[in-house]
Amino acid sequence: MNTNIIETDALIVGAGPCGLFQVFELGLLGINCHILDSLPVVGGQCAELYPDKPIYDIPGIPVCTGAELVTSLMQQIEPFDATFHLGEEVLEVSRQDDGAFIVKTAKDKVFLTKTVFVAGGVGSFQPRKIRLAGLEAFEDSNVFYRVRDPDQFAGKDIVILGGGDSALDWTVALAERAKSMTIVHRRPEFRGAQATVDQLMALCAAGKAQFVEGKISGFTDDGSRVTTVTIAKNAGGEVELPTDVLMAFFGLAPKLGPIAEWGLDLNRKTVNVDTEKFQTNIPGIFAIGDINYYPGKKKLILSGFHEAALAAFAAKAIIEPGKKVHLQYTTTSPVMHERLGVEADT
Repeated sequence: MNTNIIETDALIVGAGPCGLFQVFELGLLGINCHILDSLPVVGGQCAELYPDKPIYDIPGIPVCTGAELVTSLMQQIEPFDATFHLGEEVLEVSRQDDGAFIVKTAKDKVFLTKTVFVAGGVGSFQPRKIRLAGLEAFEDSNVFYRVRDPDQFAGKDIVILGGGDSALDWTVALAERAKSMTIVHRRPEFRGAQATVDQLMALCAAGKAQFVEGKISGFTDDGSRVTTVTIAKNAGGEVELPTDVLMAFFGLAPKLGPIAEWGLDLNRKTVNVDTEKFQTNIPGIFAIGDINYYPGKKKLILSGFHEAALAAFAAKAIIEPGKKVHLQYTTTSPVMHERLGVEADT
């Protein structure tokens, strides 16, 4: 085992928007940290699932994409020199006699940290996949469960499976550029926003998309790509669709993974916390963002930002016990300006 132990005051597990903002809030209080994520890139769900989808409820930002939000957060935390460990899954967390934690990863890294922040979104999330034998061989060839580069689908015969927001959003977004667009859902009612359903129906009326009520029952391929998919229609019979691109948006299957073995007080697939510190049942371990639960919890990015701020103040009291933590404003505090690397107005 690797005997080189990495010592830090704070270790953040999860590099999504909330985890990145946790770096900022800790940095303002003079706390340097390490941050790790099982994904190979920062951004969490924003980067993996909807990098190009607009977000409208970030305070002070009328609209930005998921990718733009992640870029802005990365710029915001630059002054604090956080160390990133990507593609690293935490396997074990053990509390020491002095209250610190030994954290071990699947790649044999070992951390000694005074505090731990769980910012893992919905945990280890994987898209629910199409249950059709043999189809997995064509994933990332022309079978997709997320969209990273919409431009690659221009001029293609596209089939989208699903009836929620993601399926509807991508159908509407890609229909104008596609050679053909078909959305397949097992029932006539959709689970997405009514405004998007109305857009879809308008595209269908204009001949720019079609809706088939049914489910996928088969496919053909040329050895390297899916070429057609067969849809069993609810009304009876089958329809075969030419397919350059097959996408499925059936939602996520959240899994806590190793987090479930940490001894935390769990509430189904979330972690119970208090609303003063957003601390778990284990002193020194905090949980912020979609992974946590408390009465009235709303799974919004802006809620996670608030949780990160209070968790940082609570962590400061653990890292520097007995030292009074004063609230200072970034507008006027010389200490904050120094930490942010900005010059105060003269």
